Amino acid sequence: MTAPSRAGNRSRGRGRGRDQDRSRVRRFSPAERWIHRTTALLLGVCVVSAGCLYLPELAELVGRRALVVTVHEWSGILTPVPALLGLASRAFRADLTRLNRFGPHDRRWLRAALRRDHRRQERPAGKFNAGQKLYAGYIAGAVLVMAGTGLLMWFTGLAPLVWRTSATFVHDWLALAIGIVLIGHIGKAFADPEARRGMRTGRVERSWAAREHPLWRTDEDAGHDIGEHERQVPLDQ
Repeated sequence: MTAPSRAGNRSRGRGRGRDQDRSRVRRFSPAERWIHRTTALLLGVCVVSAGCLYLPELAELVGRRALVVTVHEWSGILTPVPALLGLASRAFRADLTRLNRFGPHDRRWLRAALRRDHRRQERPAGKFNAGQKLYAGYIAGAVLVMAGTGLLMWFTGLAPLVWRTSATFVHDWLALAIGIVLIGHIGKAFADPEARRGMRTGRVERSWAAREHPLWRTDEDAGHDIGEHERQVPLDQ
């Protein structure tokens, strides 16, 4: 009786696994998850090391200022590298295209956000909502500006003094703005466990996708080869 019982348990386990697979859709590829994790790690090290350089309490606690400066410089320079390497991924390039496109539904989402209207029907979204698109664009631009101004501060012979002074001003204040935006991003992530699961495992519940991203059409739904396809429809009526 033992062997058949074990076989039955294995069969039921496989059945449950297939049911779970059918209830979930693929959201991110392994390459995209790697890009997100390594970028988050590098940006986190950059922000923490910046705090140790600018906040006296942290500076006294950590010490080794020269080492912290080196860590900050190299983590900042390396932050864009995962995304650049990720361009070899077809799925990553497809998602970059989605992030760079704004449709009528995105404008409607933003208007609802400004009105603090949380009704689902007033916040239509494709694979990425308008807030996620704005965040991605902001971080991408901010990282490039931080890298450029950081290089001017690192290699003092690259530019005259007035340029370096301006670069320092931009670098410091933009760093503060990035820190505030990152706190908001992390807060949003902690408020949505299913979104975190999607970034951790690559798959999300189909019901969550239908609720949070109703205009997102997965490859299982639409039969497309590359990731997902978003239906662009006018939503201003």
